[in-house]
Amino acid sequence: MDISDRIKDLRKKTGLSQSKFSVKFGIPVRTLQQWEQGISAPPEYLVRMMAYIMLLEENAQIKDEESIRGKHADGK
Repeated sequence: MDISDRIKDLRKKTGLSQSKFSVKFGIPVRTLQQWEQGISAPPEYLVRMMAYIMLLEENAQIKDEESIRGKHADGK
C-alpha cells in the first residue's frame, strides 16, 4: 500500500470527509486531495502521526464507552 492509499484509508476509517479531516489536522483540502491522488506526498512521519492520533482518540472513546457501561451495570 503506497502512501496515498494509506492516507485515504486512514481518512475513510475515521468517517470524516476530506474537508473535516483537513480541518482536524490543519491541512488545506487541496493538499489532502493531492496526497490521496498521489500527486504529491506528505512526509512519512506526518502519516504516522495522524494514524497515532486517530488511534489515541479511538482508544479514549472505547474507554469512555466502557466507563458508561460500567456505571449502568452498577445501577448508578
